[in-house]
Amino acid sequence: MDHQVTERQTIDPDAIDHRAMDHAAAAGHVMTGAFGAYPIAREASGTAWQPDTSIHGGIHRQSGQWMLMGHGTLNLVYDSQQGPRGDDKAFVAGMVMGSARRDFGNGDTLQFRAMLSPDPFMGKRGYPLLLAAGETADGLNPLIDRQHPHDLFMELSASYSMRLSDKASLFVYAGLPGEPAFGPPAFMHRMSIMDSPEAPITHHWLDSTHITFGVVTAGLVLDRFKIEASRFNGREPDEDRYDIETGSLDSTAVRVSFNPTDALSFQASWARLKSPEQLEPDEKQRRWSASGIYMRRFGEQGWWSTTLAWGRRSSDHEWLDAVALESAVGLGDWTLFGRAEYAENNELLSVGGHHGPIFKVGKASLGAVRDFQVADKVKFGVGGLVTANFVPAALEALYDGDPKGAMGFVRLKIE
Repeated sequence: MDHQVTERQTIDPDAIDHRAMDHAAAAGHVMTGAFGAYPIAREASGTAWQPDTSIHGGIHRQSGQWMLMGHGTLNLVYDSQQGPRGDDKAFVAGMVMGSARRDFGNGDTLQFRAMLSPDPFMGKRGYPLLLAAGETADGLNPLIDRQHPHDLFMELSASYSMRLSDKASLFVYAGLPGEPAFGPPAFMHRMSIMDSPEAPITHHWLDSTHITFGVVTAGLVLDRFKIEASRFNGREPDEDRYDIETGSLDSTAVRVSFNPTDALSFQASWARLKSPEQLEPDEKQRRWSASGIYMRRFGEQGWWSTTLAWGRRSSDHEWLDAVALESAVGLGDWTLFGRAEYAENNELLSVGGHHGPIFKVGKASLGAVRDFQVADKVKFGVGGLVTANFVPAALEALYDGDPKGAMGFVRLKIE
């Protein structure tokens, strides 16, 4: 279960947080994961893992034998990107998520989860994001220097886990859409950067498969280890952001996860995608990913989370690498965050879906957000970030040097 939630229930390095225990006791449930007998805070987006010390919460309600959970975050953003390839735009982003879970007496667990996004309302061309590339706005031309909107339905999934012992379980997860077993948790679910409204330019190396229209994953949990494999529809979502798409499960992903301590989470994954690009339907793609996440708590409300992730993908018989380093510090009402990225990109000068030369580019951003408690379970936040983009000499004329960018935003969190 992802952690961008309300009521910040915490699992500290030694035990489940008392607030989580209170919810569990009131509902007659032990706060373990939906896929295994470990702390629920270990679960992030899809079936991905994060450190056990991660913040987890939500508005929990018991309805018969079902535990219901919900949360929501909405951002109103003004985005300004400099240079001849930049633009200005105001848009709404975020998500609303809910789940229904039933635990059985033998230790098995059934869970349904849904997540919706307001992204389609920003328009097919998304928002300005220099050095980003991927997908298309009109089915004919690649979307360059802009971040595509996510679909209205980001996840509609079901899972069932079967308890084998106190530390082992088997599970199956299916989604339309859902997230296959590849990469770290999706960027909007990583504590190291979830407070930033800016998508990473490394998205299509690390976690762009988090909205896959058709995925089935089977996995085995052995205490702090997990191995899982997915069959999924490798084609990226089309430019119609409101529909439910279908397609054959033609692609494969395998991921191994390991949480050696409560504060650390590692994963390594591989995927082979058939026809992922709408504009190049005959091309297949291979991807590799490895990442580590560190999360620690300090004081009564303080926390620090850092993610280092590497991704590699094939393109036109070449390999393209990308690296992202993210970190965030929570200081009560204030959250500070930053990200540095490097990518080898051959789409910045692509035309009609045909790739251009490979350019090594970088981006760094720093930001902060201040939250105010405005009502019971409701927080209002005000934040901003600044970004520096770094391009090679061959691109300086097109971007007018190394352009800058900035975002200002307000947000509403239902807590």
